[in-house]
Amino acid sequence: MAVKLTKMQKKMNYDAKLSRLLDHYTQILVVGADNVGSNQLQNIRHGLRGDSIVLMGKNTMMKRTIRLHAEKTGNKDVLNLVPLLVGNVGLVFTKGDLKEVSDVVAKYKVAAPARVGLIAPIDVVVPPGSTGLDPSQTSFFQVLNIPTKINKGTVEIITPVELIQKGEKVGSSEAALLTKLGRKPFSYGLIVQYVYENGSVFTPEVLYLTEDDLVEKFAVGLSQVAAFSLAVSYPSLAAAPHMIVNGYKNVLSMAVATEYSFKHAEKAKEYLKDPSKFEAAAAPVSVGASSSGAPAAVEKEQKKEEPVESSEEEVGLMGLFD
Repeated sequence: MAVKLTKMQKKMNYDAKLSRLLDHYTQILVVGADNVGSNQLQNIRHGLRGDSIVLMGKNTMMKRTIRLHAEKTGNKDVLNLVPLLVGNVGLVFTKGDLKEVSDVVAKYKVAAPARVGLIAPIDVVVPPGSTGLDPSQTSFFQVLNIPTKINKGTVEIITPVELIQKGEKVGSSEAALLTKLGRKPFSYGLIVQYVYENGSVFTPEVLYLTEDDLVEKFAVGLSQVAAFSLAVSYPSLAAAPHMIVNGYKNVLSMAVATEYSFKHAEKAKEYLKDPSKFEAAAAPVSVGASSSGAPAAVEKEQKKEEPVESSEEEVGLMGLFD
């Protein structure tokens, strides 16, 4: 017969287990567990078996153990977990790839009906069409101001209706209607809220960043640094090319406006003294275009001349019989 543990012994065992996990794991997912049943949680544990461990518990116990563990080992990084333990949350300790573990956790979701008093996690829209309910059930739709009609002995919804909005509480009428329609609009599972890795805490969206996203964000930051440096006239590596080009433009404009000159300014001065050189620079393009169009023009002229020659021959022949 198994010996029943006291509350104190259970707390000590839990404290030892959490401390052991903090010693061996540096990657932790903080997951929300609202509306997650025990069977569903057992399936998630089974799916993560191998390199991940799911640990649930009271927030006060987890915070106390983490603080004591930080004092005992001197590892102050784990204290970053304390502010994250708010609400119905648990910890997933893993040594695997964080993105893959997060995908596995998100995969185990169970459809659930809309119960009275629940906060809707998504918008619930009832589509138009037959409901399969007999005409005596129209009172539910009238209470919710849903336009209906009777078609072939059943109630039919005419237009799509947004029954519940995200963040609203589910009312008794909405819950009863969705139950009659046989719909389970919500799905619940463990939701990754934060990611802890070697003392750093970040949101799960970071796990799904690609190289293109990183390059785009780096380019945006680089452009902002360059713009700021140019605005305050402070030299930086990002703004150096722009500053060099702007300085060259200033020197060139000064050389054009005065008698001062240098090697690269001579060509600009020549163009300003003799604008016809602009036409000479653009001439090769126009010549190439005209040369390519010349054969077509010659062919058109030949085609135009041929009917004239044939008409003259006809006139000459007809003159012989006059």
